Amino acid sequence: QVRLVESGGGSVQPGGSLRLSCVVSGITFHDHSLAWFRHPLQNEGEREGVALLNTDDDTKYSDSVKGRFTISKDYAKKTLYLQMNSLKPGDSAVYYCAAKAGGQWSLDKKWFNYWGQGTQVTVSS
Repeated sequence: QVRLVESGGGSVQPGGSLRLSCVVSGITFHDHSLAWFRHPLQNEGEREGVALLNTDDDTKYSDSVKGRFTISKDYAKKTLYLQMNSLKPGDSAVYYCAAKAGGQWSLDKKWFNYWGQGTQVTVSS
């Protein structure tokens, strides 16, 4: 059974930081590309790809978070991370981790077939 369980969300002031975690089980960790997506709290728009870490350990970020967010993983803990710095109100969303078998270079959600339940991030003063 594949499980992706996110944690680390919460409320933070603009300019603050949070680190999201996603514990992965039921899949071969190093054979899967992993990513973070987000869906705005106001439920406007589609689920947006935020950061990708593929099987070659290459990373890709959306323009909206480049330079502020960092995706990483711990093989021993089978955990994916998203370090979020300089947070803005526009970053408020439910954040989801996702996985797909094999290599990947697109942040299009259609390619990912395993999803977590999400963790909410609220950025406000």
